[in-house]
Amino acid sequence: MMLPLSLEFFPPKTAEGSDKLRAARAQLYALKPEFCSVTYGAGGSTHAGTFTAVGEILAEGVMAASHFSCIGATRARVREQLAQLKAMGVQRLVALRGDLPSGYGMGGEFQYASDLVEFIRAETGSAFRIEVACYPEVHPQAKSPQSDLQAFAAKVHAGADGAITQYFYNADSYFRFVDEARKLGLDVPVVPGIMPITNSSQLLRFSDSCGAEIPRWVRLRLQSFGDDSKAIRAFGQDVVGELCQRLVRGGAPALHFYTMNQAGPTLAIAQALA
Repeated sequence: MMLPLSLEFFPPKTAEGSDKLRAARAQLYALKPEFCSVTYGAGGSTHAGTFTAVGEILAEGVMAASHFSCIGATRARVREQLAQLKAMGVQRLVALRGDLPSGYGMGGEFQYASDLVEFIRAETGSAFRIEVACYPEVHPQAKSPQSDLQAFAAKVHAGADGAITQYFYNADSYFRFVDEARKLGLDVPVVPGIMPITNSSQLLRFSDSCGAEIPRWVRLRLQSFGDDSKAIRAFGQDVVGELCQRLVRGGAPALHFYTMNQAGPTLAIAQALA
């Protein structure tokens, strides 16, 4: 049986990109997503585009969650944006520390995502369901797996309702992370983030920068396909489909798909699970 699922998009930068995203969403709504989230650029750089896409999703009759990062933000600015989202009818947020824009000092009045979660709760009570990020394979900037788990605990104690993981291709890392979180008394749902495989060079480059491990056998197989995009997509669908089946069997509460603004790869995986 298919689990509840959610979908993630990024705000397009061009009119053509906006049209393509609307077309992709129209196809993906066949999956009846629980909600769709829209990412937020480094330092809030895509704030206007994020809120525009969130507004469109709500107008299409689907629950929308805005990503919300706090690097470089002031309390006054966050308060203003929360009021804007509330007025739009948004009931769900993905609260993140966020990435620093290049050449940008830390700045702002929030140091950690847990500070942002605590502030949102203090300001808005239970107006928003708050999701946070977690890292089954350990955040690339964490000092140790233990300190990374403690950072997750701080977000939960600050008021997070649930978590969405960084993508991964090793199910054991997810199950171990959930077990360790439960031992600390952290009982919020931990939803696996699923990244379809469609472009090997892009995936390998991105994974190296964000700390997501590509198993050696997967990496070598992808490299062996060269520029054969059809073979890469077919192999990727098999690998990610098997990963999702294992997660479903192991008791994952839902699946969150990083769609990369494309309908086909996510549809193929989800339909194979149905």
